[in-house]
Amino acid sequence: MTETLSDVLPDDVEAAIQRVLKQACERDLKITTAESCTGGLIASLLTDVEGCSHAFERGFVVYTEDAKHQMLGVPMEMLEKEGAVSRAVAVALAEGALAHSPADISLSVTGFAGPAGPGDEPGLVHFASARRGRPTRHLEAHFGDVGRGAIRIACVRTGLGLLREMLS
Repeated sequence: MTETLSDVLPDDVEAAIQRVLKQACERDLKITTAESCTGGLIASLLTDVEGCSHAFERGFVVYTEDAKHQMLGVPMEMLEKEGAVSRAVAVALAEGALAHSPADISLSVTGFAGPAGPGDEPGLVHFASARRGRPTRHLEAHFGDVGRGAIRIACVRTGLGLLREMLS
């Protein structure tokens, strides 16, 4: 059971955290995250489970374009052309997290958790997961204008599902 957020986490999310960490431990694989709109929430949850947190290697909170570029090597040209909330950037974040850590699997999340700018879609989130020796997987979600908290929990749920796929 998670310790810090167990009172507010939906049961299915808590169970998903347990499954991901158990799979990673069984396979002796390390996980890293590259998070933008979730602000490190997924990393935090992956370190909350006693006896399993050793499966988590590190997390990168890359909220700004500069952070994405400086910490994970996402090209500024890509950020300008594609936008920070895009398939290309999600993939670059996931691959950058692996390149900048000794982890085996990464998960990236970039999206609009709150009101988006003009022409942007509230609740649009791009996920990517990379695993050494495998193709990077991308997933696009449209959660709608349901509020920051609800979108972040939906991101945790979706991201954990993608991690489970990559752990298989």
